[in-house]
Amino acid sequence: MLLLDSHVVMWWLLEPERLSAAAIESITSAQDRAYVSSASIWELEMKRFAGRLDVPGGIADHAAEEGFTPLPIAARHATRAAQLPTHHKDPFDRMLVAQAQLEHLTLVTADRQIAAYDVTVLAP
Repeated sequence: MLLLDSHVVMWWLLEPERLSAAAIESITSAQDRAYVSSASIWELEMKRFAGRLDVPGGIADHAAEEGFTPLPIAARHATRAAQLPTHHKDPFDRMLVAQAQLEHLTLVTADRQIAAYDVTVLAP
């Protein structure tokens, strides 16, 4: 089961050529088990509304159309994210690490700082 980082969601939607064949195969074969966190939707919508991301319509709608499963943020995710070592300062990425750890998901990300955490990573 996979958890897609925000940039991976955008690459999937807008620039699939940036994804490796292995990542595409993993995401495609895990369609019903590929998750997009509410944290990623929040982050991407903030960029969209700030004019830094040109995507018509809502990110959550696009993710659903692609068959990705939404992953809500639970209190236990927030608690774990707050307790993580400060290898990474970005709160969105810290949330993804916490969710991947607690839900036993492989995090699909190009962010090299995430490898410092105890989480399984798949390079996109």
